[in-house]
Amino acid sequence: MFKNAFQSIKFRIVLIYFILVLISMSIVGSFIVQRLESIQRDKVQENMQKTISSIATATSTLLNGDKASFLNLDRSLKNWGLSLGQSVYILSTDKNPKVLASSVSQDADLLNKSAYALPFLEASLISGALEGRESERVVMSKKDPHSVKHIARPLLLSEGSVAAIIYMTENLSSIYEMTSESKVILSYATIIALLITSVLGYIIANSITTPIRDVTRKAKEMAKGNFNQRVDVKSNDEIGQLGTMFNYLTDELNSTIAKIGLEKSKLDTIFNYMAEGVIAINRNNTLIHANNIAKNLLSLTDDRLNTKIDISKIGLKDIDYNNEKTLRGEALLEINKYFYKIKYAPYKSDLDENEGLIIVFADVNKEHRLDVLRKEFVANVSHELKTPITTISSYTETLINGVDKADEIKFLRVIERENNRMSRLVKDLLVLSNIDYKREHLIISDFSTYEFIEEALESQNLLISQKFQEISIDVPLRIRNIHTDRHGADQILTNIISNAVKYTKDHGKIKISAENYAYDNKNYILIKVRDNGIGIPKGDLPQIFERFYRVEKGRSRSMGGTGLGLSIAKEMIKSLGGDILIDSVLNKGTEVSLYFPAGEFYEF
Repeated sequence: MFKNAFQSIKFRIVLIYFILVLISMSIVGSFIVQRLESIQRDKVQENMQKTISSIATATSTLLNGDKASFLNLDRSLKNWGLSLGQSVYILSTDKNPKVLASSVSQDADLLNKSAYALPFLEASLISGALEGRESERVVMSKKDPHSVKHIARPLLLSEGSVAAIIYMTENLSSIYEMTSESKVILSYATIIALLITSVLGYIIANSITTPIRDVTRKAKEMAKGNFNQRVDVKSNDEIGQLGTMFNYLTDELNSTIAKIGLEKSKLDTIFNYMAEGVIAINRNNTLIHANNIAKNLLSLTDDRLNTKIDISKIGLKDIDYNNEKTLRGEALLEINKYFYKIKYAPYKSDLDENEGLIIVFADVNKEHRLDVLRKEFVANVSHELKTPITTISSYTETLINGVDKADEIKFLRVIERENNRMSRLVKDLLVLSNIDYKREHLIISDFSTYEFIEEALESQNLLISQKFQEISIDVPLRIRNIHTDRHGADQILTNIISNAVKYTKDHGKIKISAENYAYDNKNYILIKVRDNGIGIPKGDLPQIFERFYRVEKGRSRSMGGTGLGLSIAKEMIKSLGGDILIDSVLNKGTEVSLYFPAGEFYEF
């Protein structure tokens, strides 16, 4: 706690103020004390010089050049009225100077004593005065801890000789006492100034640090994710500007986060609802993201996130993050008999380093199957065309070479049959092309459901009679007319009845029924064609309406099938506003339901 307090800006500001005032007061105090002491010393020096000058004048008057007159000086000096701490001595000019007079009343026994023998007189100053020089010195007193000012001035006669020496001392204790008192006063002043400075420094520091603490506290809240933070701006100084910029930063941050959140929401929505599966892995092949399509496709659960995956199982091999060429490409992948095209590319860091891969799974099962069917269709059509062309070519060549009349008719019938076979194939292709490019010309009209079914059966009578199949028709008396394009409807029903006849064995049963059907406020004629033929495997039912698709290729080819009939029927009935459904059980039979738009009721 104390450590944090000492490290705070508030403590530093107060400490700086404290040190500055302390240094300032110390400098000012030292200067004042030294100056005061210097002034007092100069004043003492001046007073001593004046006193010495006065005594010198008086001494000169009393002496009149007669040494015997010095005896009268002692009494005069004692009555001179010197201040406390001052002493004056008149010394002779003998080789060994003696005290001729003294201002110290209790020291009468000093008279005629050798000046050099007295410890409180400085011999060097006396010697200098004997030589005619005025000398002075500040000497530490042995009896007093304070210093004593000494001045020795020679008293010169008119001819220039030294008549006597005036030796004056003054105790400087008063000066030191005054300077000591000044130091005490300055110390108290310094303490008071420091106290006031500390209080003012605390107030100033608090006014500075309180907004900063407020900004710091709000910044901590922002670090925790609470970005709705604002500070009160109470001034326009640097602290106020800091608060203003913090509020501006908060507003901009909230705005940016809102934009980022919106963009993230858009990306998440796109990512999760896009038709392709997408996963992201890092350099360690750790799965870091996967959308719902990818999770379902690869059977991934949420607990697989942030775990390593084997990318070789999804078709990625020889991935080297230090080699850019290995990080981009595409491949075909089969998963549970479905085909997907995977495309992958790296995502990079701010330093343009490869951090991982984004892998996209595009469902190309339909395109793949169509490609396979297209190849099969080309092969089937080639075979279907090759067989009749070869037959026609062979029989035509035989006819050209000459044959019997009976064989000629037989050969011509074979040529006609094979020609019709090619014609049917070309016709189916043309119908399919017209549907694709919407070139069919529809003529919508009402026509009788009875006549429609009867005419479709008549077109198959020859094949039905050859296979000795039993045909039953179940149509109610009160039934609506069919309201659609008659030619297109004939093609659809004829195709369905033809398939039922072809894929039902000899002596099989085929039942055709019709009824009125209403759905979603619309009226339809529901025609069902049910047989007990070979049926369709359950696994083939979802693809039964796809172009070029055939359940049993060998058998379909032998029966003249191209795999286009049901596809044509589906697309044609859709274009007529109806629908077609197939329900089948293998080796038990098939039921085809045709929904044609209905018109008015049939009137007999």
